[in-house]
Amino acid sequence: MTRVNHRIRAREVRVVHGEKNVVMDTREAIKLAKNAGMDLVEIAGNATPPVCRIIEYGKYKYELSKKKKASETHKQKTKEIQLRIAIDEHDYGIKLARAERFLGQGDKLHVQLRFRGRENAHRNLGFDMMKKVCEDLATMGKVDVRPNLKGRRISMTLSPLPKPQQERKFGRHLEHISEEALEADEGDVDEHVDEH
Repeated sequence: MTRVNHRIRAREVRVVHGEKNVVMDTREAIKLAKNAGMDLVEIAGNATPPVCRIIEYGKYKYELSKKKKASETHKQKTKEIQLRIAIDEHDYGIKLARAERFLGQGDKLHVQLRFRGRENAHRNLGFDMMKKVCEDLATMGKVDVRPNLKGRRISMTLSPLPKPQQERKFGRHLEHISEEALEADEGDVDEHVDEH
């Protein structure tokens, strides 16, 4: 909790006010703040002496909440879509429409193609499909991690392009599907916060 005015315990504080940066007695600093019609707000309580600022406390709280909101909105998540070699054209369109939505929201996209049974013998088809996905999503994102094979899976990662450069191709595939159906169908989509 931020200490204000008489709740500041230190005898001396470093007061930052405009261009001034002065060490003074806490009582004098509080008087100075009151004369200016403001509050003495402790900014760095762990410093020696504690750093305080002369500002309106309401304004200070507003600035803090604004900074907190700004930092929360910039967290980038990584979303995932899973494909198979034998995917129907309509299902492919739905998956890519969802991928476009994720990239449009500013999230990274992890595309994974799994091989089952005899499909493993046709890995070249998997790489061809990943190349097609790259080409189809080129207007929404750029490839961060190129398609690579690990076991029975090929995976790659895409980052979103800046919003003005984005152009959707597959949005029409989602027009006839309700939002509830989309949310319910996202069981194959994992979500986690990117550590970078």
